[in-house]
Amino acid sequence: MNKTAIVILSDPKNGGDEALGRVFNGLVAAYDIKQSGGDVSVIFQGAGTRWISYITQADHPVHGLYKALKENIAGVSCGCADVFGATEDAKSNGFELITECSVPGTSGLPSVWQKLQSGATILTF
Repeated sequence: MNKTAIVILSDPKNGGDEALGRVFNGLVAAYDIKQSGGDVSVIFQGAGTRWISYITQADHPVHGLYKALKENIAGVSCGCADVFGATEDAKSNGFELITECSVPGTSGLPSVWQKLQSGATILTF
């Protein structure tokens, strides 16, 4: 069965309704794949690492989806979380900081290559 990696890049601080729509639809896609028996993982990368402080709050509109997908969330890009100020939120909420790809000047990021090599389709939101 094909694997799918969903990467959330939208920025909750700058995108307004569009950013909320992107994280919502990204998580809906992950939920749909999961409910259909597919192999899916969700990664928060870039400014998308900031979503952690929002979606973990019980009153956030995407919180229910977050809870339904918690086991499918691979983690948060460590290097991106550093840049976008989301490292402490990721740690305090128990998210794994992903450092697979050693990029000079960063603490590491998720590896697109590893996902492609494992046969994953990558969708970005």
